[in-house]
Amino acid sequence: MTTKDQEQLEGLLIRPYGESDQADVIALWHEAFPDDPLWKSPSAVISRKIGVQRELFLVGEHEGRIVATVITGFDGVCGWIYRLAVAPRERHQGRGRAMMREAEKQLRQLGCPKINLQVRASNEEVVKFYRALGYAVEERISMGKRLE
Repeated sequence: MTTKDQEQLEGLLIRPYGESDQADVIALWHEAFPDDPLWKSPSAVISRKIGVQRELFLVGEHEGRIVATVITGFDGVCGWIYRLAVAPRERHQGRGRAMMREAEKQLRQLGCPKINLQVRASNEEVVKFYRALGYAVEERISMGKRLE
């Protein structure tokens, strides 16, 4: 999506992230992800993402304020959803669903056949949200290794 291709969905203007959005995105992520580990520092995440598939970092504006974000990625095999965030006061209004529709559309246009995402097992509300969008829990073991 280019700036001229911005879309209005569910009362949101969904557009690519721009450098002038950084402070608002960081504030949103602190509000939406209060328990994030230190290695997910918002400024570090932003810095890494704008260096790789920058166009897959979207923000959602409502009445001139950034109220939602989603970061996606595609490695040629599977797509991933990261950092879907909606400001608490903006939830339950279709904003997360609109961000996901746009993320899925972009991944589909890249030829992505499957999307993966991870949710903390204890976050039942978010699991319900993704189930309502057609995502299913898959029997997998999630493994990770920090390189920093």
